Amino acid sequence: GNILLLAFLSVIFSMSFWWRDVISEGTYLGNHTLAVQRGLNMGVALFIVSEALFFLAIFWAFFHSALSPTVELGAQWPPMGIEAINPFELPLLNTVILLSSGVTVTYSHHSLIQGNRKGTLYGLWATLLVAIGFTAFQVVEDRVSYCTISDGAFGSCFYFGTGFHGIHVMIGTAVIAVGFWRVLAYHSSI
Repeated sequence: GNILLLAFLSVIFSMSFWWRDVISEGTYLGNHTLAVQRGLNMGVALFIVSEALFFLAIFWAFFHSALSPTVELGAQWPPMGIEAINPFELPLLNTVILLSSGVTVTYSHHSLIQGNRKGTLYGLWATLLVAIGFTAFQVVEDRVSYCTISDGAFGSCFYFGTGFHGIHVMIGTAVIAVGFWRVLAYHSSI
């Protein structure tokens, strides 16, 4: 447990220094030539592709087990003794909340492009509220689910998928919070 915490803190520490350097090189030092910018853009694109393939693998594992449940799973999906959450209740609400965050962050992005600082801040604030709401409902969904991660393929797929998605949402919330703070701080420094 302590080694995992130490490793996690080391990664966060290293990332913070790396991002500090990238921001200072690009903002203050002017070291981001066109080639460096292309390299950073390619790195982000490759990261996004790797994340998409990662989630594709999670869905593949779920659908492989669901569409052709093996004898080890009891030849049925979900396996006997596991009651799946109704997808038209809390999961549907969470999907609507998650999709609405796309609307609010897009509004913020377009406001930023147009130079509308107030719209940018409102959009980022709304996105933060929606993301926090999504995370809260995700915790509720995990609490009311009738399975655990040790319930075979079903529990593993469910918690692996929702857990990693939740972590991605929390990281995105932190990134948007930093963006919100930077837009807020930028105006006060003028």
